[in-house]
Amino acid sequence: MATTSDLRRGMLIRYNGAIHRVVEYQHIAPGNWRAMVRMKLKNFETGKIIEDRVRAGDEIDVVTTETRDAQYLYNDGTAYHYMDMETFDQIALPVDDFSDVMMWMKENDMVILLLQDTGQILSVEVPTFVTLAVVEAEVALRGDTSGKVMKKVKLETGAEVQVPDFIKEGDVIKIDTRSGEYVERA
Repeated sequence: MATTSDLRRGMLIRYNGAIHRVVEYQHIAPGNWRAMVRMKLKNFETGKIIEDRVRAGDEIDVVTTETRDAQYLYNDGTAYHYMDMETFDQIALPVDDFSDVMMWMKENDMVILLLQDTGQILSVEVPTFVTLAVVEAEVALRGDTSGKVMKKVKLETGAEVQVPDFIKEGDVIKIDTRSGEYVERA
């Protein structure tokens, strides 16, 4: 087992029965008291952030993970289907758990699966930037602008995003998947 001195940002630990990602940690030695470690943790399933203190030197349960390259195959309405690029096994994951990141992905796009040591898939990591075609765009009204005008467009994956007024149907644009914002024309 690891101790609190092994804590690092981004590390996954099992704390109070749930998996958490370490957001921040700080070693504190207040005068003649015992040293402690203040931790800020984000629950991996719920996203809730908690802060807690533990004694320096206490044991922590580090979650062993591995990453695997996978290809997104299709969505059947109830699950996203992927192919593991090492074993060529097909993997199905519930739509409800991963719809927030998968709204940017097209069939045959590559993703990275984060697996726990038990084989359970913890998350699906998509590329930071994706290029998608605009399939629906509102018509821009000329002369009705006094600054940066944005409009909503629908992309080929079904996702909707705010873009500048000059983007039209058929354009291919670059999207930041972390924020869901328009970056540039591709």
